Amino acid sequence: LYSTCVCGGPSGFDSRVWTSTGLADGVRLTLVSQDGDQGFPGTVTTEVTYRLEAYNRLAITYQATTDAPTVVNLTNHAYWNLAGEGNGTVYGHSLVLNAGRVCPTDDTLIPVGEPVPVEGTPFDFRRPTEIGARLTDPDPQLRIGGGYDHNWVLDRTNPTHLSFAAQVHEPESGRLLTMWTTEPGVQFYSGNFLSTDLRGTSGRSYHRGAGFALEAQHFPDAPNRPDFPSTVLRPGEVYHQKTVFELTTTSTMGD
Repeated sequence: LYSTCVCGGPSGFDSRVWTSTGLADGVRLTLVSQDGDQGFPGTVTTEVTYRLEAYNRLAITYQATTDAPTVVNLTNHAYWNLAGEGNGTVYGHSLVLNAGRVCPTDDTLIPVGEPVPVEGTPFDFRRPTEIGARLTDPDPQLRIGGGYDHNWVLDRTNPTHLSFAAQVHEPESGRLLTMWTTEPGVQFYSGNFLSTDLRGTSGRSYHRGAGFALEAQHFPDAPNRPDFPSTVLRPGEVYHQKTVFELTTTSTMGD
């Protein structure tokens, strides 16, 4: 894990100074976005709480309220490399996504048309598959973004409860990352635009494929797509989202 943000807009929440409150098991961050900020209506008060739970779990809980109808779709953009920060690409990591459909995009990575089945495509991660195994396939969707940068439609049994979303395994270290979320979708990004201009805490340069992101979310462009789950938040309502990441190793599974 080497970068995290909650973002949106040319000067999004990721570039703001949040008010922090220390907790016994984590931290709570609060931000007030005034009416008209980034062109969005309503004064929106957002809280994001990071807590360390049992079983090496990091729980991220989001809450937001507004005084005028607006749209809210928050996520976490942590980059992960389970081999260790700056240790090569993530292409050898094995990925599972609990999703039978994916949202195809146009050249600007905005979803177009209806979500399509992943069956028989490079987007089928319902069984463990290396991230880099099909990156060179001649699929037009892979060519658009130079890899994976798409919203998968999660297969959920309950729309409000935490559900299994993804799992990633790094074979050399044995590290295993498991993700649950209350959100209907997850944006999987294979680090296509990471650049050697970026350097981490170790001083090593990052590069294409140096990390991946799993962003729990409502679907991109939802405000313009009435067929997508709504991102509209109205006065008196409370936006709520929870995503949990569990870190373990294959050697400790079942202990």
